[in-house]
Amino acid sequence: MTLQIGIAGTGWFGMMHAEKLAKLAGIKVTAFLATSQQKADAAAQRFEGARGYDSIHRMLDDRKLDAVYICVPPFAHGEIESALLERSIPFLVEKPLGVDEQLPSEILKGIEEKKLITSAGYHFRYMDGTDRARELLRERTTLMALGYWMGSMPGVSWWRKMEGSGGQFVEQTTHIVDLLRYTVGEVSEVYAAYGNRYMGGVEEGVTVPDVGTVTLKLVGGAVATISNTCAIPAGDRSGLHIYTNKGVLELGHSGLIDIEAGRRTEYANQTDPYELENEAFLHAIRTGDVSRIRSSYADAVRTHQVTIAANESARTGLPVKL
Repeated sequence: MTLQIGIAGTGWFGMMHAEKLAKLAGIKVTAFLATSQQKADAAAQRFEGARGYDSIHRMLDDRKLDAVYICVPPFAHGEIESALLERSIPFLVEKPLGVDEQLPSEILKGIEEKKLITSAGYHFRYMDGTDRARELLRERTTLMALGYWMGSMPGVSWWRKMEGSGGQFVEQTTHIVDLLRYTVGEVSEVYAAYGNRYMGGVEEGVTVPDVGTVTLKLVGGAVATISNTCAIPAGDRSGLHIYTNKGVLELGHSGLIDIEAGRRTEYANQTDPYELENEAFLHAIRTGDVSRIRSSYADAVRTHQVTIAANESARTGLPVKL
């Protein structure tokens, strides 16, 4: 059975997924949705038999799709998911799910009513280092965690506006929030402090904070802080350090470092987490078995709620309970 896949969004993520999918046996990427017909056609011409569309409704009318990958900016969610729900078409959606809490909650209700297969693009969950960290944490007591996402401001205009991206904590640092939830546990309360230190004076139209720190209480009693900046020109890095009764687990893009009683053990990521994410989703579509999917839409909503709560806390100066 060959699965027919559509791609909504022709930016980096959309094309990355399309290229990986096109290499798989039994998969055909047949449709691309973009904000203009020209962009859609340019993407489609790279894949044999594919067509471009500037309307989700025309795309779904013209192509019989088994699934759609949604890879659009945070502000652009809503119409695409609604159209897919109407036709009961499974989808994988890249993070974040939106710029507020209301829209994802409404979409989730539709997903639950239809019992639709979904996946969210929290690929850190599929890293080998994450698997190993979860194994080690079964035998250790987590005390606290320190997370970070430090980098420069992306060059796209929508990212630097709160109504476009939701800010760095929602758009990028959501990965670290999700990794914290997946390895340590659920968040019960957040308190955030944001600042505008530099980028507003050197780039036009910046309304997102360029620094921030968020303190989180977890259900199991552990505490965490996650900080981010989008104002440094070099030295970018991201990750999560988990402090336990036996030492420190340092999780990052390259894998896991376990520092225990003076010993340092490294576990490098050997597999591509995006490929594992795709395999899990496609297996679910073919068989109905969703057990390999590590982040459903419902799970992603919980991560999204934490990041939106951080924005609310920074705005009001008060802690937010979840």
